[in-house]
Amino acid sequence: MDTALLLAGKITGLILIVLMGFALVKAKLMTTEDSRPLSVIALYVISPSVMINAFQTDASPEVLKGLALSFGLAVFFHVLLILLGRLFKRLFGLDALEQAATVYSNSGNLIIPIVMSLFGGEWVIYASGFIVVQTFLVWTHLRMLLSGTNRLSWKTMLSNINILSMLAGMVLFALQIRLPAVITDTLSSVGIMIGPVAMLVAGMLIAALPLRDIIASKRVYLVALLRLVVMPFVMLLAVKICGFAHMGGHSDTVVLISFLATVSPAAATVTNMAVVYGGNARKAGAIYGVTTLLCVITMPLMIALYDWIM
Repeated sequence: MDTALLLAGKITGLILIVLMGFALVKAKLMTTEDSRPLSVIALYVISPSVMINAFQTDASPEVLKGLALSFGLAVFFHVLLILLGRLFKRLFGLDALEQAATVYSNSGNLIIPIVMSLFGGEWVIYASGFIVVQTFLVWTHLRMLLSGTNRLSWKTMLSNINILSMLAGMVLFALQIRLPAVITDTLSSVGIMIGPVAMLVAGMLIAALPLRDIIASKRVYLVALLRLVVMPFVMLLAVKICGFAHMGGHSDTVVLISFLATVSPAAATVTNMAVVYGGNARKAGAIYGVTTLLCVITMPLMIALYDWIM
């Protein structure tokens, strides 16, 4: 319960930053288009800084075991998420966009700052498994889902700055190469900004959404229910049945970090890809906005349920 209360406080703080971004646009001090430079900074500077710095740690047996569990859980969770997405498509008649928003969570922008706040920067490394696997699937499965093509964009995926930064961090970790203190201090200082910048961008994007579309669309709330409640509950049952949290070492915390990624809002990437591939960007934005705002309630509740069941 303590974790759930701490999480509620951290998420509330992030949502307040969302409202700041929303207010900036509504007060006409900035426009939604002004969020693009912030997004570029977050994507090409802040996120890579966080991931490279996360791997600047000793390769102890306990850390290696935790990393292996992180990647194993990431594959396990995503297989379940994709299968459930197909099931919900049949049960509820989800279109490709709704299915994508149900399956893919905002595991990077939201989870990294939460993990840093709740557990400390040294624990971000255990969020890398979920992010690496999801990033791979974003440029393969998600891209094919929204574009309607079966062609894989390997070049785009392998040139993704987040993948490259993680690979760089992994190489440094594997070779136990420690960067100079001045570099790690700089990366740490930049990485602290990931939560505020991501949430400001979210607020600025939400400000452009027609309120009528959000309130009147029952489909948006259906997808929000599936993404924020149903999917996490199934993941929770799977974790309980398989006993992942009781494998010794840091397994309980590693599992909790991985589970946090599955209970987060719909991925902003879904909205971005909907724009690129001619999908319903307005509905994608509405889903993103609603799930981001509702997560301040649903995430702490799911973590409280996790603590109670575990």
